Amino acid sequence: MLQKPFSHCVSNFASAMRLLIAPLLITLVMFLSTAAPTQAAPAAKTCTAYGSITMGKYWLNNNLWGQGSGSGSQCIWSNSVSGSTISWGTSWNWSGQSNSVKSYASSVLGWHWGWKIAGTGLPVRLSAGHNINTSWNFSVSGSSSLDVSYDMWLHTISNPTYSNTPTDEVMIWDYHNNGVGPVGSRVATVTLDGTSWDLYEGNIGWEVHSFVRRTNTTSQSLNLKDFFNYLTSYRGLSSSKYLNSIESGTEVFVGTGQLNVNSYSVNIS
Repeated sequence: MLQKPFSHCVSNFASAMRLLIAPLLITLVMFLSTAAPTQAAPAAKTCTAYGSITMGKYWLNNNLWGQGSGSGSQCIWSNSVSGSTISWGTSWNWSGQSNSVKSYASSVLGWHWGWKIAGTGLPVRLSAGHNINTSWNFSVSGSSSLDVSYDMWLHTISNPTYSNTPTDEVMIWDYHNNGVGPVGSRVATVTLDGTSWDLYEGNIGWEVHSFVRRTNTTSQSLNLKDFFNYLTSYRGLSSSKYLNSIESGTEVFVGTGQLNVNSYSVNIS
């Protein structure tokens, strides 16, 4: 006699729960189907000249310093930050003087005519001999005259401000095409970190030392200390100077294209 009413209550309760849960399940399925786009939108993007995006200890700089030698536009965007590794990209469309750089959209660690972010591990004095390990994996698309390179700045002081012009600029070109070349003339061919480089030197108000990889790559790991050691040992660079900035990006002369940085990191020990 007691089983029937109890069983009936359980049956009514289960029916009621099914009526409540079914709409929730339908709503959840609809949400999941609309909340997962096939391609995630960039975390941040700017097409403004000298616009910036902070990414952990780095910041992206839409550095259109040479745009006056032509016409066009460029954008930068962030993708992800994981510890000291970042992923980002830039796209452009430039015309004008084919032998003049229009832009250097880049990630910045440390100084860039002033300090923007603390806790970067910079400055370091060259004589301290710190390992500066970096890894970079990227891809280039489109048709442009460009290089993909590191750009590093040195001063005689450790706390330069906006008005303190650097004494030396050290570049490392991993990739270039369409006959573009660095400042100055070739002074040596050296092997560093298992790779052969042509070293160019010139002066544009400060000394420029450019290591140009003899064969292009889109993926490489380096210890930047090895390049500074070569310059101090064989090219007269003073080891008392301070490395205040490590930048990485692309110098675009003309053309339309895109640089995708799949992963990039710098770690100073």
